[in-house]
Amino acid sequence: MVRVGIDDIAVYFPKLHFEIEAFSKFRGLEFNKLNKGLGLTSMAIPDAHEDTATMGANACVRLIDRNKLSPKTIGRIYLGTESALDGAKPTSTYIIDMLEQKYAAEYGKGCFSHCDVVDLNFACIGGVDAMHNTLDWVARGGLEENRLGIVVFSDNAKYDLNSSGEYTQGAGAGALLISHQPRLIQIPDTWGVSTLPVHDFFKPKREIQLKTLIQDFLDLAEEAGLQKTEGLTEKIIDLIPSSSKKDHLLFESNSVKIHKETPVFDGQFSNRCYTDAVKSAFVNFRAEAIRNSRYNPQKDAAITEQWSRIVVHLPYAFQGKRMLPDVFFLDRNNTPEWDEVLSEIGAYPLAEQFESAEHFEKAKENYRRVISKTDMYKAFVALKIEKTQRASSLVGNQYTGSIFLALMSTLEADLTEQSPLNGSHIGFCAYGSGAKAKVFEGIMQKGWESVVKKFDLFPRLKQRYAIDAKTYEALHRGTQKTSVLKPSAEFVLKTVGGPNVLEGHRNYTWID
Repeated sequence: MVRVGIDDIAVYFPKLHFEIEAFSKFRGLEFNKLNKGLGLTSMAIPDAHEDTATMGANACVRLIDRNKLSPKTIGRIYLGTESALDGAKPTSTYIIDMLEQKYAAEYGKGCFSHCDVVDLNFACIGGVDAMHNTLDWVARGGLEENRLGIVVFSDNAKYDLNSSGEYTQGAGAGALLISHQPRLIQIPDTWGVSTLPVHDFFKPKREIQLKTLIQDFLDLAEEAGLQKTEGLTEKIIDLIPSSSKKDHLLFESNSVKIHKETPVFDGQFSNRCYTDAVKSAFVNFRAEAIRNSRYNPQKDAAITEQWSRIVVHLPYAFQGKRMLPDVFFLDRNNTPEWDEVLSEIGAYPLAEQFESAEHFEKAKENYRRVISKTDMYKAFVALKIEKTQRASSLVGNQYTGSIFLALMSTLEADLTEQSPLNGSHIGFCAYGSGAKAKVFEGIMQKGWESVVKKFDLFPRLKQRYAIDAKTYEALHRGTQKTSVLKPSAEFVLKTVGGPNVLEGHRNYTWID
């Protein structure tokens, strides 16, 4: 059997963070609701010199150097992100450019030119999609070719100021080394997939009428004490068609299209989409497992019972344990042990029992809460999920990287606790808004400890610098033009545009 999987993982997160307790005071929110209710302790915040590309490149350097990889042995670098820097040029090409700068002296100019690179975009599941694709590519090469691929995930999970998603922000990147005979986790080719075309979270191209834009500027001018002439907006609009200057980029039409980093979203609806998509993907995974003889429902224990740990996408630390009761129920329904629980909590609600879909959704949500309070589910969470939450609590949302940060979190904690994970199965439930879920599993390899002991995840998190509210807002708005912390041993964004380059040209460099 072809064995492919994750040989090593490296993670990068900004050195700046904003503590949730300070954020709560700043926004007038109750800290305990965010901390005890959602599991939030801090959010990672990119410095002025950081972006999706620098974070991804810094993660790659950590992976390449730790494993003493030659660029010649790396066949592809695929990036999963929903924070792309350009609508056409892949962010992964910026990462390649930076890596070539750093390694050219040792390996020659163009040392990464043979690499296949591309960006994969599907909200928070893009990193898993990139991994899935790269696993197939490595497996197809066979042991003879011994292909190596790197999967990068990098995102800045940024929400509008004062929005309901602001406290779930975070940022970071990572890199997976995908290989034959992996030292860390083998990933069998059994996948459950569910795709639901919904509008729960998205980043649309937005259109603003020029009249509205000009009016906003004039209103600001009036607030600043400047006199506003009646009918001035209309007069300015009338001038636009007659303008012959080519540099009036805003005036090419009567509206301006913008693409914001921050999303449009419906949090409650997105939670339902997450739950429904993961549940459907789990049903598909179980069917695939039965088809390929991985699972026999007549003889084997429940699949989630077989998984030593369950790693899921965590937009906030406690999301996993809140979203999984449906899967927990589905995997145990019609078993003797679950019949005892049903006698206490009652049967799962059925659609025909309710007069509207809205009432049915509320009933399902209430039933999930009831399940989550049972002793059986609490024990399940404590054993299989709790350790995955610890890093997320300190970093916040990483979008495509959240599921891999959760994996590193539990493995480093398990290493400390000397958990016997050799040969055990790890379950993965990935989700991306829009929406898609993938359920798959990994098998821990003998000697996994030697890989995990180099993660150094939690010690590095303790070394970060806590920023204040003023600095946080300046970084969020982009008014902080200089680095809060002096860059050291990392890639930085040096300039955007400038003399003798095309508009928007991004220039990066390595700082020793």
